[in-house]
Amino acid sequence: MTSKEIMENVVKYMDSKKAGDIKVLDISSVTTMADYFVICQGGSAPQMKAISEEIEEKLSEHGVNPIGREGMNTSYWILMDYSDVIVHIFNNESRAFYSIENLWGDAQEVDISEILTEE
Repeated sequence: MTSKEIMENVVKYMDSKKAGDIKVLDISSVTTMADYFVICQGGSAPQMKAISEEIEEKLSEHGVNPIGREGMNTSYWILMDYSDVIVHIFNNESRAFYSIENLWGDAQEVDISEILTEE
């Protein structure tokens, strides 16, 4: 899978678990760390865990596994490292506090409207 395909799938999996305020930043032009940050928030620790488990389970079915995970036992920020795609799952307060989108303000936001499920 390409990094773009991984990113698109992560967005779909987040959406399927009703993640809030899903954003994708294309960071490839500002760092060599990765190509994309995929950011969302969950309304509760169980929802955050469900989102992360959905991503990990579904991507592993395609042979894509994280090279690192942090915060799986916390209720404020889960980080999943898929090499070229970094996944951030925040609770509402931590999303506002860390403000990843502002920290990476030079990155281009990706239009994901066509990836998200119609309601």
